[in-house]
Amino acid sequence: MNHKVLENARNIAIVGPYSGGKTTLLESILLITGATTRKGTIKDGNTISDSSPEARERKMSVEVSAVSTTYQQFDLTFLDCPGSIEFAQEAYNALVGAGAAIIVCEPEIERLLTLAPLFKFLDQWEIPHLVFINKMDRAKNGFMDVLHALKEVSSRPVVPQQYPIRQHQELIGYIDLVTEQAYHYHSGSSADPIPLPETLKTEEHIARHEMLEVLADFDDHLLEELVEDIEPPQEEILKDLKQDLSADLIVPVFFGIAEQDYGVRPLLDALIKEAPSPTVTGERRGLTPTESGETLVQVLKTYFTQQGGQLSLVRVWQGHLTDGMALNGIRAGGVYRMMGQQQKSVGSASVGDIVAIGRLEGIATGTTLSSEPQPSKTLPKADILEPVYALAITPEHRKDEVKLSGALSKLVEEDPSLYWEQHGDTKEVILWGQGEIHLQVALDRLRRTYNLPMTTQLPQVPYKETIRQSTHVHGRYKHQTGGHGAFGDVYLDIKPVARGEGFHFHQTIVGGVVPKQYIPGVEMGVREYLDHGPLGFPVVDVDVTLTDGSYHSVDSSEQAFKQAARIAMTEGMAQCNPVLLEPILSVAVSAPAECTSKVLQLVSGRRGQILGYEPRSDWKGWDHVTAYLPQAEMQNFIIELRSLTMGVGTFTWEYDHLQEVPGKLKERVLEVNNNGKT
Repeated sequence: MNHKVLENARNIAIVGPYSGGKTTLLESILLITGATTRKGTIKDGNTISDSSPEARERKMSVEVSAVSTTYQQFDLTFLDCPGSIEFAQEAYNALVGAGAAIIVCEPEIERLLTLAPLFKFLDQWEIPHLVFINKMDRAKNGFMDVLHALKEVSSRPVVPQQYPIRQHQELIGYIDLVTEQAYHYHSGSSADPIPLPETLKTEEHIARHEMLEVLADFDDHLLEELVEDIEPPQEEILKDLKQDLSADLIVPVFFGIAEQDYGVRPLLDALIKEAPSPTVTGERRGLTPTESGETLVQVLKTYFTQQGGQLSLVRVWQGHLTDGMALNGIRAGGVYRMMGQQQKSVGSASVGDIVAIGRLEGIATGTTLSSEPQPSKTLPKADILEPVYALAITPEHRKDEVKLSGALSKLVEEDPSLYWEQHGDTKEVILWGQGEIHLQVALDRLRRTYNLPMTTQLPQVPYKETIRQSTHVHGRYKHQTGGHGAFGDVYLDIKPVARGEGFHFHQTIVGGVVPKQYIPGVEMGVREYLDHGPLGFPVVDVDVTLTDGSYHSVDSSEQAFKQAARIAMTEGMAQCNPVLLEPILSVAVSAPAECTSKVLQLVSGRRGQILGYEPRSDWKGWDHVTAYLPQAEMQNFIIELRSLTMGVGTFTWEYDHLQEVPGKLKERVLEVNNNGKT
């Protein structure tokens, strides 16, 4: 690929909240650019992206889809990203490889605050981005009011490049604020130039002046022209827009109705004129984006297909990628251009290309791959989101248990925001993720791709128990079977210790009443008993001392003393006033400030102890609430939190301490446990 062609390439991620119309916009782009001959719809389940069974069943994006097309001799690759916060990891992983992003949103002022996490990510990574306000036919507020709301959530200046033309509240066209040319929309074809409406000249002038003032903040020459009331040339304005967008200094704003193709062509024109080329994007990452030398690519997404095995969607940052090339010592099994789930073999790819590579087994999303034995540079990857929702899973067929860990590991390769563990206390296999739908999609994939149907339930709470009182107890085990018998005899002191101290075992044996070789058996018996105390749960914070005992020269053994210790513990622990303990988590909740009172009520209503709240650092209009919450109250916490915070509230958590379970709740827990339910 020569330099001229490289400059004529654009990689664009399409991002934004759920239901904003991202997939509809992409369908319009593909039709306008000739990549398709008809538009698919989410309702009909025939869109190019969102083509997986999991997406079509839910009528929503659940993973990144890559599509490629051409427009005015420019090669365009789009990454259609899920909008649901439960699949935010997919969007973040893809954005790392994008040259720019289109944020698609609706003109609902009250919901624009939900864009804050996305704006924050883009600004942290310095990814150029512009806004496309979709569904303008449903706008209830004025365009400038919507712009003002966008400014509240963007740390970069928001710059309008268009102004709407309405007729009886219906959107019929737009004014290009660079050229001051007005246009009338036509469904299915380009907009026609029309005279600038006299009734909009004042409003257009105000909007245009606002655009120029923002650009002048980064261009002294333009500032001088504005001060001297000199009309800047259009070429100078376009140059500033391109430079400032490429440097992530501004956020241009466009609008339209993607369903009718309104505003899509001007958006495409802006992408090829203003969005950065792969050269600029690569240099900003500290790379040398040329075809010569080391080939350097990064995995943006991993797919496991039933037919073709593993596919890795990669961005070529440097060098030239060819089929069969060894990357990190693994031979590439095919290079493909993606069109949703369709693959077209291309054999090779150049700087800036986003393509799929086959059979990179064991290579996880985010990995940097090189044609050299070791990559000269490890490219940064998106942080993995902390899990906030869990289900305990069990294969429907017991014979499938041996396949489960391998399939779960592949799921995590495909989606790093999933996590699984076998809990040490409850022995359950627990699948963690970003929400209920996120885990249901993962379970669907286990069933479809790996033929592993699962049954699920909420995870058990890992309750513990401890004691309040001390006791001295005797345990004797004696068994005779005709030959050698079994004999063990111990005296134990059992006492509580401070919370968090754990288990201690001591012995104060004198005179050899319990021979040294049998003492480990006593400790083993005590420890085994503590796995299942008098209330039915693991025991913590207990001190046990072996003080006395007796043995038989023939019948005694380590096993006999182990049994004697268990007998002593069974009798003694019941005398020590056992209490039930529950794990308490330290939780940090982030949510829009206008939702803080609801968050505080939610925490308090779940037996939480609020530690404080304050404005979230560097997040305008957001608060940070810290609290202690019982783990038993956390299982559906994220679902209710999101319902109270327009879908964007989230939290992090970590185990903090154990705390005694209140009386009535203790009775319910013990009743359920005694009935063998979970």
